[in-house]
Amino acid sequence: MTTAHTNLLPRRSAQLFAGLVVYAASIAMLVHAGLGNMPWDVLSQGLARQLGWTFGTVTIVVSVVVLACWLPLRQRPGAGTVANVVVIGLLVDPFLALARLLGPLPVGAAAALTVAGVAANAVATACYLGAQLGPGPRDGLMTGLVARTGGSVRVVRVGIEGVVVLSGWLLGGTVGIGTLAYALAIGPLVHVLLPRFSARPTPAGATGTVLTSRASRALP
Repeated sequence: MTTAHTNLLPRRSAQLFAGLVVYAASIAMLVHAGLGNMPWDVLSQGLARQLGWTFGTVTIVVSVVVLACWLPLRQRPGAGTVANVVVIGLLVDPFLALARLLGPLPVGAAAALTVAGVAANAVATACYLGAQLGPGPRDGLMTGLVARTGGSVRVVRVGIEGVVVLSGWLLGGTVGIGTLAYALAIGPLVHVLLPRFSARPTPAGATGTVLTSRASRALP
């Protein structure tokens, strides 16, 4: 790590933590809205309902299982990887408790909360990716499979998330317009936001390629 990057470490660490906190909050927003969760949260919610565990506990367990899948893929976790598991897993239950204080929502309010949740998640993802302190468990699984299979990021991502959403839905997780809105909006939103949160300068002429690649892997 260069001196310049070392000097940026406090900013990158703070940005990582802020991004993960907002990420946990965005999960709670979409779950409480009830119009459809993010793909991996469909699975977490389904498992939580079947096992009687809290959403946060399931999120941590799923993250650990996904990390175990890194071993044959030869992926290496970073500080951000560990922080992803711990911070999101520990904070999502308190945020869900706060969201429940809103009580049942009319359709208009639920739609507004869904839009706000997707937007918040895009900001959180840009913060998290921009800090560049290690991929999230799901991110690493995706990139590891791409490296091992030679497939495209888009195809691998759609394949993984398709299996995850279907499995979660069969277990009782919520799939709906929010899930579709997230899938369609998150990539373009992160692509726009990421340059504003990047902690490291991007080489001249490489910006478009680098940002497109990162945005396509936007889920921690």
